[in-house]
Amino acid sequence: MKIRIVYVLMFVMLLGINLFSQSPRGKDFGFGIILGEPTGITVKYWFNSENALVGNLGTSYFGKPRLDVEYLWHFDAFNSSIVKMYAGPGGVLGFGEGNSYWYEWKNDRFYYRKSGELGLGIKGLVGINIIPRRTPLEIFLEIGVLIGMAPDFGSQGEAALGIRFYP
Repeated sequence: MKIRIVYVLMFVMLLGINLFSQSPRGKDFGFGIILGEPTGITVKYWFNSENALVGNLGTSYFGKPRLDVEYLWHFDAFNSSIVKMYAGPGGVLGFGEGNSYWYEWKNDRFYYRKSGELGLGIKGLVGINIIPRRTPLEIFLEIGVLIGMAPDFGSQGEAALGIRFYP
């Protein structure tokens, strides 16, 4: 009976090691998909273990296509080598169709973008990324605020979920 308990405990410990000991260490460029705002493709370039540049290209209420570029600072909020938080500013360009109302109060349009107009905005975001050890993957969830600067002024909350692969 004691031998079985020892084997079960060893199996559980080894299973835990395999599940939580994976990471894209040494890899500085990754690409993948992002779902939410925007929905499309994403790339990330790490400058070091704390700073990274992210680019997203996809579709959104702000424009089809939409281009985002963000500078991110990663920090260890959970005292974990696997789960990290990040935050940073970014810029957004929306091309083509964008027909969107961001706020309307008694027909007083706070922000309306017609099709064909160039949308220019800035954004701030905060997120959580999970980088499992010994796998070339990064899973992330982020929320933020987009402030539209042109062709009119307005703001909108955003959220996205994605995954990146580090070859």
